[in-house]
Amino acid sequence: MLNYTHRLLALCCLALLWSTAQAQTIKSPNGQLTLQFALQTDGVPTYHLTYKGRDVIKTSKLGLDLKNAPALTSGFAVADSKQRSFDESWQPVWGEVKTIRNHYNELAVTLAQAATGRSIRVRFRVFDDGLGFRYEFPRQPKLDYFTIKEERTQFALAGDHKAFWLPGDYDTQEYSTVTSKLSEVRGLMKSAVTGNASQTTFSPTGLQTPLMLKSQDGLYINIHEAALIDYSCMSLELDDKNFVLESHLTPDAVGDKGLIQTPALSPWRTVIVSDRAGDILESKLVLNLNEPTKFKDTSWIKPVKYVGVWWEMITGKSTWSYTNMDNIKLDSVDYNKVKPNGTHGANTAHVKEYIDFASKHGFDAVLVEGWNTGWEDWFGKHKDYVFDFVTPYPDFNVPELQQYAASKHVKMIMHHETSGSVRNYERHLDTAFAFMNKYGYDAVKTGYVGDIVPLGHHHYDQWVINHYNYVLQKAADHHIMVNGHEAVRPTGLARTYPNLIGNEAARGTEYESFGGNNADHTTILPFTRLIGGPMDYTPGIFQTKISALNPNNKSFVHSTLVRQMALYVTMYSPLQMAADLPEHYNQHLDAFQFIKDVAVDWDDTHVLEAEPGDYITIARKAKGKNSWFIGSTCDENGRTSNINFGFLDPGKKYVATIYADAKDAHYEKNPQAYTIRKMPVTRKTKLTQYCAPGGGYAISVVEAR
Repeated sequence: MLNYTHRLLALCCLALLWSTAQAQTIKSPNGQLTLQFALQTDGVPTYHLTYKGRDVIKTSKLGLDLKNAPALTSGFAVADSKQRSFDESWQPVWGEVKTIRNHYNELAVTLAQAATGRSIRVRFRVFDDGLGFRYEFPRQPKLDYFTIKEERTQFALAGDHKAFWLPGDYDTQEYSTVTSKLSEVRGLMKSAVTGNASQTTFSPTGLQTPLMLKSQDGLYINIHEAALIDYSCMSLELDDKNFVLESHLTPDAVGDKGLIQTPALSPWRTVIVSDRAGDILESKLVLNLNEPTKFKDTSWIKPVKYVGVWWEMITGKSTWSYTNMDNIKLDSVDYNKVKPNGTHGANTAHVKEYIDFASKHGFDAVLVEGWNTGWEDWFGKHKDYVFDFVTPYPDFNVPELQQYAASKHVKMIMHHETSGSVRNYERHLDTAFAFMNKYGYDAVKTGYVGDIVPLGHHHYDQWVINHYNYVLQKAADHHIMVNGHEAVRPTGLARTYPNLIGNEAARGTEYESFGGNNADHTTILPFTRLIGGPMDYTPGIFQTKISALNPNNKSFVHSTLVRQMALYVTMYSPLQMAADLPEHYNQHLDAFQFIKDVAVDWDDTHVLEAEPGDYITIARKAKGKNSWFIGSTCDENGRTSNINFGFLDPGKKYVATIYADAKDAHYEKNPQAYTIRKMPVTRKTKLTQYCAPGGGYAISVVEAR
């Protein structure tokens, strides 16, 4: 102890001299981004980021307030500073490209706080496409255990940027994105907060990440975090007078924002920046800031295209529950003796129809929701023992369906809705995963609808974040892939845990049955929610009038049929659902061919054109094949798209099948109007293509034979 104290005092004396030196600067490998670190006169650590000489983040403060302890925000001197460069390439288990380059210049600054005898380290990594930085807390006598009161990381913006934002919330991201200037957030917040199964907003200027911004001089800026492990999820508090964003962590059940034991690391705070919108979508910065996979064997992790018993319940055509009873106690109800309601979707005969459809059209798997007992009063009761995850309803024969699916070479996807009862799920987890192994399920869709139980916790607090990561690790022990719904938005952890093949954490297609998503929704999500990882958006709805399934539901899908096909390319995921009912696909088998053909794993990706809130056009090359797929989505105004095929191999000829909106197509008035045509293409081909309001196009490109 004494030796450590003497060493630290000596470092502090040297640091006082060092801190008067010039600010420390590093640049990105291509020299276009410059990061400057400096201490203000009172020992406040700051950073400043520029892109091509233009301010991205003006001088911004760093640090943390602690509970019942002096803050880690001032009184620092630089005790040590190290720089290095790093350059590697790695191959993801699945992804948008075959190989990812991880190339950055790094500055690690150790800061000593003489008055308290404590030290922290701030590590900056500057990539060609942005910045990542984090706090590191070395093991030390004066800082062993501490509680975070609030993190004080600032992002001081250069002006009143255009923002694509969601209300700050501790429990949900299932809001419609609002597009406005930052100065308009306060006035729009009340209308932006719409009802949800669980929600806890915290401020009239609180915002969620990923936050997409565009400056008046044309800089695209994205702020998020990477590697969210054993820490609370970060939102942002906006100072709408000075346009400074400051970190705001999600509190736990007693109001604390992080219980830390050293040595420890914070998540990375990320800033992606470019003067080209497509560069934001192509960035792999968030993935690169996560650790490589912890799995020695990843052969069991496979991208999946699936159908399922789901949309019919979302629309109200069928029910999850087997009966119309209420006040259910799982250990006291004999479901073999109760009256069925006759509307239960997850029955053996019906599921076999989906298995047959999947087998006929080459899909990998079938998801079934509502198969297990307890759905009669699963929501809103704050029950602890709500499901046991292994007991089927009487009309769902697990062994029979396992054998039937296997005979058709189709997998079954498990569904584990927890109703937010985290303790109950952990109590049953080993048994539930063993049950999956026994009956051949190698993927699970988890759900966390409603308030977290134990009450007082939030979906995005440190304790529940640790739960999500615990589930991932336990699933990996059983070689099970996870698709997490209502969990925290992803932060690139799929690099470390590639069995995390899907997430929801935003308004998905289900909201088209709950009043509808805005027509520009899918032109924004790739710039926001998808920055941290793929989304199980569940596209592919061909019958866009919900009343066709449920006469009492007057909602409709705010999209043309063709754009539903394009989403398989623009809304990246290694887990893609053809979400509509088989009978609707059978009515449009010519268009359905694209969904059958489109890949779910890729060797290469090119963003051909993009503007957040307006349009996105992306081309992707199928894994291990010389086939390309192009998807384009636009907002409610429609547009004419102009692209070229320069991504194709030189000297080769291809045939493009173009699925396009008809001239009279419209997402409200005529959504099912489409055309299909073929044309020869080479890398020299240019295409001009009409996109209807709320529409787009989808193209498959195969090498000519």
